[in-house]
Amino acid sequence: MRRFRNRQEAGQLLALELADYADRKDCVVLALPRGGVPVAHELSQALRLPLDILVVRKLGVPGHEELAMGAIASGGIRIINPHTLSALGISSGALAEVERRELIEMERRERIYRGNKAPLEVSEKTVILVDDGIATGATIRAAIASLRQRGARKIVVASPVAPESVVISLSNVAEEIVCVLKPKDFGGVGWWYEDFSQTSDEEVHHILNLESEPQSASSDYEL
Repeated sequence: MRRFRNRQEAGQLLALELADYADRKDCVVLALPRGGVPVAHELSQALRLPLDILVVRKLGVPGHEELAMGAIASGGIRIINPHTLSALGISSGALAEVERRELIEMERRERIYRGNKAPLEVSEKTVILVDDGIATGATIRAAIASLRQRGARKIVVASPVAPESVVISLSNVAEEIVCVLKPKDFGGVGWWYEDFSQTSDEEVHHILNLESEPQSASSDYEL
């Protein structure tokens, strides 16, 4: 399996897998900030679908933040992995402190990225939920729970790369999982990108502003 050059190429390749959703009036694209936004932007441009964000925060294990012990999402959604808490001896106090910090960050990102703009309506719609990669599936599960609460009719999880085992497990909570790469030997999301530089708040804000402007030209990757 070859690696993606960057998130833009990953989004373009992912769009090819989702060509059947192009121009659907009942379909929207939601990105998980920050890294999922440039991927979703390419996809939404190619499929000519509206783009919005869904802010979800991973609850990382103290001292090993890359390991998820749960996640939170807009709407009071809280997903916890009790096996991780038990195996690592994480106290309820430590969990609460991580959750408090991540809630503050989630609210900050909502303000910065969205401002006064209302979220896209997802009730009775098909939602293509996009991230730049899935490691454990904790944040995606929280996002799915949030979308169910908001009345989404169908949820399509779309990611350039995810472990085969995680793709199988997510098939129990989403109607469709679309992944370009499903390696058994995963090694982390960043390994599958030649350029995995951090997406900034400014880049996310810029992309969302582009989405609100009239398009003067078609995307080079329209389907």
